[in-house]
Parts: sequence; C-alpha cells; structure tokens
Amino acid sequence: MSSAGDRQAGARRRMSKAPTMAATEVLDIVAGIARRLDARQAEITRAMTALLAHEIDQLDEDPQLMELLEASVQGNISTIIHVLANDIPVDHLQPTTAAVEYALRLAQRDVSSNSLVRAYYMGQDDLMKICYDEVGTLGLPGPLTLAVLKHMSEVMYSYIDWITLYVFGAYEQERRRWLGARGNVHSSIIHTLLNGTGSDGSAFEAETHYRLDQTHVAMILWSTGSDDEAGLNSLDHYVRGIARHLTTDSAPIVTAIDRRTLWAWLPFGRRQPLIDTAELSAALPSNARIRTAIGLPSPGVAGFRRSHEQALAAYSVATVPNTPARPMVSFGDRGVAVVSLLAENLDSTRAWVWEVLGPLAENTDQAATLRTTLGTYFANGESHLHTAQQMNLHRNTVKYRVTKALGDPSTGVAGRSKLDLALALQVCEFLGPTVLR
Repeated sequence: MSSAGDRQAGARRRMSKAPTMAATEVLDIVAGIARRLDARQAEITRAMTALLAHEIDQLDEDPQLMELLEASVQGNISTIIHVLANDIPVDHLQPTTAAVEYALRLAQRDVSSNSLVRAYYMGQDDLMKICYDEVGTLGLPGPLTLAVLKHMSEVMYSYIDWITLYVFGAYEQERRRWLGARGNVHSSIIHTLLNGTGSDGSAFEAETHYRLDQTHVAMILWSTGSDDEAGLNSLDHYVRGIARHLTTDSAPIVTAIDRRTLWAWLPFGRRQPLIDTAELSAALPSNARIRTAIGLPSPGVAGFRRSHEQALAAYSVATVPNTPARPMVSFGDRGVAVVSLLAENLDSTRAWVWEVLGPLAENTDQAATLRTTLGTYFANGESHLHTAQQMNLHRNTVKYRVTKALGDPSTGVAGRSKLDLALALQVCEFLGPTVLR
C-alpha cells in the first residue's frame, strides 16, 4: 500500500492535468460560470455550512466549531472558484489556513475523521448541483454542455481528492500529538463518565484521584487570543486561581478540549458555594483574552454531569457570534438558563424578539438606551427609584424612558405581557446584534 505522501503526490498529478486539457471555448464558459458563483459566494457558503452541520453528526456541537466550519467552507469554495475562473494550475495550490485549522480542531475535540472527510464530499456534491443549475441556464448545445460539466467535475474532483488527503493527514498527525500532550491524560476517562458509558465512578476516581461523592462546580474556560501552548497554560493557571480564590477542598480536575478550551470541575466537599460572577471576575487578575462559563454547584456523579451541562449552556450563550463579551457567564445568572434554550434556534428567537419589542429591537443607540432602562426597571421590581440608583440617573429620567418605552404607541409594545417583554429584553442583553434588526 502506498504512503500518504505518495497518495497526495498522485492527487496533485491528477489536479495538474484537469484545467489544461479543456478547449478554450470550454474554459471561457467555465470562467463565466465561476464569476457568477463568486457573486453568490456568501450565500453558497452559508447554505453549505448549514447543510453540513445538519447532516453530519458532531459538526454543530459548538458555536466556535461552527465558525471554523464556515471559514473552512468559505476558503475551499473561494479556492475552487478561483481555479475555475482563472484556469489556475492547481498543482501549485496550498490548503487554506482555515481548512487546516478546522481539521486540527476536530482532531483535538476527538470528532471522527469520517465526519471531516464526509463534509468534503458532501460539499463537493452540493457545489456540483449548483454548477449543473448554472450550466442549465445557458442553453448550450448538448456536446458543449457535457464538455463544460466534465471539465468542472474533473477540476472539483481532483481538488477534493487532494485536499481530503491533506487535511486527513494533518488530522491524524495532530490526533497523535494531542493524545500524547501533557495535561490530556484524563480526557478519555472524563468523556466516558460524562457519556455515562462507564459502569461506575470507581475507575474514574482511581485514575484521576478526584472524588465524585462531593459537590462539583463545572467550568469551561476558553481563550480569545492565540492558539499557542502559552495560551493553554494561561487557562490552566487561571482556573487554578479561581479554585484558590473560592477555597476549594482540593485541586480541580482539568482537561484540555482543544488548544483554546479547557473543561474543569472544582471540588467543594459537602459545601454549597455561592458564586457571584461579578465579584469573582473583579477579584481575579484581569485577562481580557480569557472567558469563563460556569455551572451550578451539584453533588455526586449526576452533579458532575449536570453542572457540566449547565456550563455548556452558559457557554452556548457566551459564544453566539457578534454578541457582547462578558468575562464570566454563569448558568445561575439572571436569564442565562432561558436564553441558552432560545439560542438553540436563533432564527425563531430573532423573529419573536422583533414581534414582542417592535422598534425597541432596532440596532440603534436610542433603542438600546430604552432597552437597557426598561430591562433594569423590570429587574428592580418596577421601581423607578431603584432603577435610577442602579443606573446612576435621575428618577425623572428613568420615569420618562420607561413611559416612552411602554406607553408610546410608536414603540409597539403597549399591551404586551410584562413577562414576554422582560424575557425579550434579556435575550437582547445577552445576544445583542444577533437578534436585533
């Protein structure tokens, strides 16, 4: 059997032949189609990303992975269009950074390499269907139609043949390196416990020296900085700083999920700690690149899992693209639990927010001021005085804004349920421009 290097070399040879074998007329037609595809590139990328995330298991489990998936799809589509439009000798191409980074991140997350390869071939099929439609609109003679489609199919197949070998090789190399990296020893046994596939917790405790018959607080920490080892070490140092500040009964258990993400559990014995995210964030050394999602305290094996599920829910709220960045978000923070459920279907949630808030859902400074004041008003039991004190405003200013938001017919919220209004305002607070007009 040939080596991976030999297979990649063979794929490159096939790539180098595909564009040069076509007639000039065919190349001109293909270039025109490629230019039309380029004008639709953003639309094609979004649709293909959604298709892959929906059809292939494990590709839609994390908002950050979804961002990387979209970047990888965009990079590959852009490259293919560039080759088709300009008759590029594709044997000189290099994989896009996003495509390689996505493969590495899947390897670190232990997502099956089959999912990675399936995504490429499903994407190839989807793009070819679009090409069939484009060619069909041209009304070309039968033989010329076949020649155009044959050329496009050969280029696309050769590219996918090569790129899948390349990213699969990168995936396998990273998987071997990651499994041997310091600090990842417990990853497999932690996943086994979380998935409930182990018989009991005795093997976990023997391997990790972490007791399960106590109260746990799960945390997810991630870096918004560079993906280097120092960044991962900084996350580890930060979570241990949290443990010291909260005076845990023993050291936390920590495992790296990828180069930017740690999962951790803090042990509190029989105690039920009260964690104030604002106080905790203020007490720790400032690090703008580190963010933290926190679950609620919960006991035993079931609590180990449940607190982690809650941390994941808080993480899903904190990592929605283009949302306000908070250094810490807890599942116990006001509104986070409900917003995490609504964030699972952003299109539906966005439509509901617009229906409830009307013009208050517009992405303008004036609407933002009214939303903030009204949200604070509801959070303070509809007290003008307490709202004014919290916002450092005059009581009459608060009263004016609340009256304008609730009583002005132009806002469209008159008669709306206060519960709906308060929830919609919280959704806007957490998800920001993602749900605004």
